[in-house]
Amino acid sequence: MFKRLKEEIHCVFERDPAAQSVFEIITSYPGFHAILIHRISHRLWNSGLKWAGRFMSHIARWLTGIEIHPGARIGRRFFIDHGMGVVIGETAVIDDDCTLYHGVTLGGTSWKKGKRHPTLGKEVVVGAGAKILGPIEIGDCARIGSNSVVLKNVPAGATVVGIPGHVVTAKKEKQLVHREAIANKMGFDAYGATADMPDPIAYAINHMLDHIHLMDEQLKTMKQVLKENGIELEEPPIPELTDCEIETGDGENAS
Repeated sequence: MFKRLKEEIHCVFERDPAAQSVFEIITSYPGFHAILIHRISHRLWNSGLKWAGRFMSHIARWLTGIEIHPGARIGRRFFIDHGMGVVIGETAVIDDDCTLYHGVTLGGTSWKKGKRHPTLGKEVVVGAGAKILGPIEIGDCARIGSNSVVLKNVPAGATVVGIPGHVVTAKKEKQLVHREAIANKMGFDAYGATADMPDPIAYAINHMLDHIHLMDEQLKTMKQVLKENGIELEEPPIPELTDCEIETGDGENAS
């Protein structure tokens, strides 16, 4: 029991840089309180004391703003940051080392009995306000972006964003190298070259860089054919971008 308690406290230090002391966590972290009460209410529920378990979860909701059904199965080192508005349904299953932020819902899409809530694998992180609905599976180490609505299974290691949620697939390393090379030649940083930052503007820029790479390959092939036929082409220098300055009609620079 004390070992499990120590784990719950230690995982808070690992995932919340704002945590200052053990005393602070024990006395003022609603996520920590909600999990402790759930451990008790879950045991009562499984022992056949349904009302007692449900009443304890109701007390936890009143104290913490976090609603966890006593029937939900939660693994070790589970961390709820901030916590207000988190709802975890009866048949939800959460594996070890998962993290949820405020406003997350692990909800159902049916009124029928049986499995109707999500299953989260190991080390899943769910961003603030995200809704994961139905008896779907979220693979190990998946990341669910803030305010996403997930209605389908998510593979392990994937990042999901949007409404409805869609998987942001990681590009092959070779493609990333081409993107960086083209971006450097054009004079700016490809800030969205990885799936760690699934920003829609970065996503669009990355596809533009992929398209430019394909055009470069086609031009190289055309130049090679022309060279073989005795036609030499001069390669114009690509102008370097300096400061992003816009000249006004008076010739002055505007910031």
